[in-house]
Amino acid sequence: MSTTAPQVAPFTFRPLDPLKDAELLHGWVTHPKAAFWMMQDAKLEDVERAYMEIAADEHHHALLGLDAYGVPVFLMEKYDPAHRELVGLYEPLPGDVGMHFLTPATDTPVHGFTRSVITAVMAHLFEDPAVERVVVEPDVSNKAVHALNEAVGFVPEREIQKPEKMALLSFCTRERFLAATKTATKTTAVPA
Repeated sequence: MSTTAPQVAPFTFRPLDPLKDAELLHGWVTHPKAAFWMMQDAKLEDVERAYMEIAADEHHHALLGLDAYGVPVFLMEKYDPAHRELVGLYEPLPGDVGMHFLTPATDTPVHGFTRSVITAVMAHLFEDPAVERVVVEPDVSNKAVHALNEAVGFVPEREIQKPEKMALLSFCTRERFLAATKTATKTTAVPA
């Protein structure tokens, strides 16, 4: 099996700055489209505080995904599930990393954008050779993200009760990601 990364949009990543990026994030996380982010009623200060806590946490990191022009176009978070989000809800393995991502609402949606984002996020996570498996825990009713997760190789394991939601615990190994995105690359026509 080839270990080459799948072809993804030219996104780059930078650490989120909780103060400088708070206004941008506030618009993203409070939009009705971001209901599953559970920050609908957050004030700007709430967003600053939440991301300052993440910035100070050695087990949780927030990054902005930038387009080819350096403009922030999505948010990703990665966390250590042995210490955050899933503590006591499953038995973490060495090499597990948890992930969240958010694409902001737009008046001009681009077909395939969100799939490109999740593919780029997964490729970024697997750039770290220590990462063996990505863990996600989306709301069980978030059918759109379940389909995206499946498209990049996630396999649901079981429903779990988190304090804030009933979640679908799912896993994606490096091998499943490469196989899923290799198949997608073969079946997706790319304009010249």
